[in-house]
Amino acid sequence: MLVLGIETSCDETGIALYCNERGLLGHKLYSQIKMHAQYGGVVPELASRDHIRKTLPLIQETLKECDCSLQDLDGIAYTSGPGLMGALMVGACLGRSMASALVIPSIGIHHMEGHLLAPMLEETQPEFPFIALLVSGGHTQLIKVEAIGRYELLGESLDDAAGEAFDKAAKMMGLPYPGGPSLAKLATQGTPDRYRFPRPMVDRPGLDFSFSGLKTYTRNTIEAAQSKGALDQQTKADISLAFEQAVVSTLTIKCKRALEQTGCKRLIIAGGVSANRSLRQALEHMTQKIRGQVFYAKPEFCTDNGAMIALAGAIRLSAGQTDEGTLKLRPRWPMSELPPLTADTPSLPHPSQ
Repeated sequence: MLVLGIETSCDETGIALYCNERGLLGHKLYSQIKMHAQYGGVVPELASRDHIRKTLPLIQETLKECDCSLQDLDGIAYTSGPGLMGALMVGACLGRSMASALVIPSIGIHHMEGHLLAPMLEETQPEFPFIALLVSGGHTQLIKVEAIGRYELLGESLDDAAGEAFDKAAKMMGLPYPGGPSLAKLATQGTPDRYRFPRPMVDRPGLDFSFSGLKTYTRNTIEAAQSKGALDQQTKADISLAFEQAVVSTLTIKCKRALEQTGCKRLIIAGGVSANRSLRQALEHMTQKIRGQVFYAKPEFCTDNGAMIALAGAIRLSAGQTDEGTLKLRPRWPMSELPPLTADTPSLPHPSQ
């Protein structure tokens, strides 16, 4: 089955072709970062307009580079939530219209399920069950994954997501947009142990997260340095390092607790923040100590992309699931409401096939 994946949930237009027998054939990504940078964040209406301009040309480019045509497609998958409503409508309307014209099935994909499955694009793929840490600008969740569509929420952020906290901390220091990667890059120049930030909610039971207090602590530290006229580039680097260490440590502690409580030995991390090198190193060290394993996708598949949507679509379409009735888009959508597969999960090809 050859599936076209369309991702337009926020500020990146992602297109991909995935084949059940051959794996990922090709993908394209257009980022709107430069456009939104002048506003310091995503402007929903501008994002939607840009998706309208870019989605169809990217589909045509991807098909051409993969030496495929529209008539070769067996199905189309698009992101139907969570995300910005206007942005979701662009990909969904185009995907469903194309599928109708081609008389092939289409399916709306949960954006975070796409992230959760992204590590399946790699050579070494985790076996079920496993614990998933979904960590991005909009989500911080720990989920027990028994199988595709069988998800148990173990814990989540009660306020800011980790990626959102990264972005806000970066903005406080006047770092370039997008803030998270800028802060992580500056942290590599930081002086260890000059600052130590709190690890929120690690001294209480449970697997929920909270990063609003850490954000406030960061603001107070920045303002204290400013009042002394000492907020130079090195101080910003030292604050960035302390902030990153606090977030990474918090996530690692909660991941270890989730593995211990469930008895699982396999952990996957997915979402934009999963590209953070310090987080990967910390989780690798932690899982090695408990004789477990951690899995993650290539950095290019950690942020929003069409490959994860095409993969999830191929799996669900192969299991007989398709769109039914009217178009349903959900800006907010708990993963627990996703249906399990009604057939055996199709085997995934080795990426080199």
